[in-house]
Amino acid sequence: MPNPIRFVFGVHLHQPVGNFDSVFEQHLEEVYRPFLEKVDERGFLPVVLHLSGPLLEWLERRGGDYLDLVGRLAADGKVELLCAGMYEPVLAALPRQDRVEQISWLRDTIAHRFGVNATGLWLTERVWEPDLAADLADAGVRYALVDDRHFLVSGFERDRLHAPYMTEHDGRQLALIPIDERLRYLIPFRPPAETASYLRDLAARGHPLAVLADDGEKFGGWPGTRKWVYEDGWLDQFLSTMAALVDGGEVLLTTCAEALTAVPTAGLAYLPTASYREMESWSLPAAAARRLHALERELGDERLAGPEGALVRGAHWRNFMVKYVEANRMHKKMLALSALCRAAGNPPEARRAVGRAQCNDAYWHGVFGGLYLPHLRDGIWRELARAEQLLRAGEGPAWELRDLDADGYEELWIHDATFSAILSPARGGVIEEYTVFAHGINYANTLTRVREGYHEAPAGLEPRVSHHDAEGAPSMHELEEQMRQNELPPLDPEPRTLIRERGLDALVDQAMFERGDYDPTWSVSRTRLGMEVEREEAGVVVRCRAVEAGVPVFEKSYHFRTGGGIVAEYRWHPAAIGPESRFTAEVSYGGPMEITAEPSAAAWAYGIVTVAKSEKELERTLQGRAACFLWPAATGQARLDLIPGGR
Repeated sequence: MPNPIRFVFGVHLHQPVGNFDSVFEQHLEEVYRPFLEKVDERGFLPVVLHLSGPLLEWLERRGGDYLDLVGRLAADGKVELLCAGMYEPVLAALPRQDRVEQISWLRDTIAHRFGVNATGLWLTERVWEPDLAADLADAGVRYALVDDRHFLVSGFERDRLHAPYMTEHDGRQLALIPIDERLRYLIPFRPPAETASYLRDLAARGHPLAVLADDGEKFGGWPGTRKWVYEDGWLDQFLSTMAALVDGGEVLLTTCAEALTAVPTAGLAYLPTASYREMESWSLPAAAARRLHALERELGDERLAGPEGALVRGAHWRNFMVKYVEANRMHKKMLALSALCRAAGNPPEARRAVGRAQCNDAYWHGVFGGLYLPHLRDGIWRELARAEQLLRAGEGPAWELRDLDADGYEELWIHDATFSAILSPARGGVIEEYTVFAHGINYANTLTRVREGYHEAPAGLEPRVSHHDAEGAPSMHELEEQMRQNELPPLDPEPRTLIRERGLDALVDQAMFERGDYDPTWSVSRTRLGMEVEREEAGVVVRCRAVEAGVPVFEKSYHFRTGGGIVAEYRWHPAAIGPESRFTAEVSYGGPMEITAEPSAAAWAYGIVTVAKSEKELERTLQGRAACFLWPAATGQARLDLIPGGR
């Protein structure tokens, strides 16, 4: 009989900052606890486990007995615990000091709670960039788990990916352990016999190592998996099948650390910027995503599974900051506050708030909602508000011009001890963030309705036939294939901001406006505005003016009140708006808001609803409220008072 193949079985458990308490509770009782208890009961050990920081903090408050079980197994060497960034950030998107600090937080937490030294790393969303190697080594990481795809896109042959590799950056070394994509799709979606057959085949070809590391939520948390894994008996069958392989000397369960000692490295590897296949597709703009999807269909499953398929790629994770302006606003505000925090001596409470705001989920969108879930964005903005409140304690009104969003144009950042606002002079002086610290709310936190690639299928193209059958369960990505939108959802003609001023033709009605089915006669974002800022008794005023042929054609003033509240005052020349048109100011808000208008105006109020994929289906989600106030162009002047409320 050949030597047994070493089998690493790893699971990653995570719930994001800002998620509902009930979701944590449900996953603990229906996924995390029953899975680990069953594994322990059946002796399917050792296993590799990663618990994210947000989940760990919740479990300390609500699930201490579960952590006691983890601690017992870890102390006995039956569970190998992995570190990562404490609050599950995509490490590549952080400043280098923040990366090291995030990892150190989780390593220290693991050492304090479980008494073990975690030197292996779960790489969040498997987003890799080459310079990570040095920072991980500096943080005390010995090895990191990455997808086999990271190697395949570099031209490595699949048969060479059943052993660790070494990489380095700036002279610091790191071991890389490839995760087997085939195992990720077999477990738990196919009958256990198929996994046994695959492991036997690997062993017969002389491969020393097989590695599974994937989301633990697939063992009961994803749609249909609870019935499949527990009620239909998949887990019991899998554990029995694995026990037979172990007892027969065909498989040896092992930790990553043990594998690094027992399996010689396969040499040196330099990996490119990469993530898993689906993530690279999700980060593409809609039109490009449809082209990639069509290309993959043209190539067919057989060629995609071969070496050519690895060379067919989407975009990089950071492209989400280009695809979604709201993701970029959160990310760049986080970077600015991280730098401000370090300049202030890194006060611990503010630094932790910045760290929680680095949790990855709300910054991107794939099949799991992420950015499209308002409560997750709220969670990020709440932590950013907390950090900035601590850092600006005792400050008076101040402002600065900086290119905060890294697009080549300066933004105006106004702040005091009670609020923070960001305006864009290059985009018509619109307010892109307005946070009141006492409420922990960014009132501009809504979401622009954009076209997603899955909203429409190419003409004549039927959805792929699912590969699962009566003996298996559909994977999350097969479920994604089946999601299609028959009626195209509304689009926004311009990115959402707290207030946006436009001219509208008299023929545009509310239904057309809500659908985004119109062209404005005039838009503030198309107008070059001069801008002045000064203090006033109640706070700060920003005055914007558009001048043509020496004559002011549009003026607006935003009065930001200390403690909360904005007064917007407008004056315009009717000819600039369109004499038969209406001057409008649309307020898009993500928190309680009282709005009054002078003179009285017609108002269109509606919910900002998006249509996006979730793990279950295409979902309609209320992202905030909008109120559009309309005055006849001949009026020439108007005023809005915005009074924000708390939750």
